[in-house]
Amino acid sequence: MGLFDYEILKPKRRSGLRSYFGKKYYTYRRYAQWYMGSEKYASRVEPTNLEYVMMAHETPLFRRLKDVDMWLQHNKAENLKIALKQIDGVMLYPGETFSYWKRIGNPTYKKGYQDGMILHYGGFKAGAGGGLCQLSNLIYWMTLHTPLTVTERHRHSFDVFPDANRTQPFGSGATCVYNYRDLKIKNETNEIYQFRIWIEDDKLKGSIRSNCKPYFEYRIYESCHEILPQYWGAYVRHNEIRREIYAVQSEKIGDEFVCENHALMMYEPLLESKQTEVI
Repeated sequence: MGLFDYEILKPKRRSGLRSYFGKKYYTYRRYAQWYMGSEKYASRVEPTNLEYVMMAHETPLFRRLKDVDMWLQHNKAENLKIALKQIDGVMLYPGETFSYWKRIGNPTYKKGYQDGMILHYGGFKAGAGGGLCQLSNLIYWMTLHTPLTVTERHRHSFDVFPDANRTQPFGSGATCVYNYRDLKIKNETNEIYQFRIWIEDDKLKGSIRSNCKPYFEYRIYESCHEILPQYWGAYVRHNEIRREIYAVQSEKIGDEFVCENHALMMYEPLLESKQTEVI
């Protein structure tokens, strides 16, 4: 486990003016990277499936969360329907980079996005396009099971909801904030990849496909999990995500570090909780 200063997770009060101009700075810096940088971004869309499924996954659209009105989740589903149209069928050719926000664009009311749940400084609020993190989480999780390279991913700074019914390791998602917290995936292989995303039976479903048979298999797992009390009265949660790599139907050939997570816990970690129930 690497060294980390947990003091930086302690909530800090920032003025509205500083937050406003800070967000503007990072937003326009991202625009400059998109349009004046040297990266070649994925732009081609193909509605016909590539032959081989590298990874497929699905997550439920509706979860029963403490203090969260269900209308926010129904709006989330509508937001996902809009966003996935910009990603479904996108081709990722060798040397290209997939940018989550460059594909989706700014999720505004004008485009039909509705108020959904947005995590905000350890709590949540309603905001246009809320809930799109479920889509970035899905894409990130699937990508970890492929030879594609994640070149940018951001973690949540707060652990808002308990682990009830969690099916993936803590910290195995990718948070997104337009446009400066992006999810970027580069194809450094010689194969072609394709993202397919759709909604069916109240589930967000996806697959990453390729024109070549899979030559690796992956197992994603958690290590170094800790919950640490802080002198200033809070708990911080830490873990590492790693993946084992296997030659298809053969022996293990590698075990590599994926990412490290640190989050300020917003619930009591020592008490059993039934706050979250998947429905």
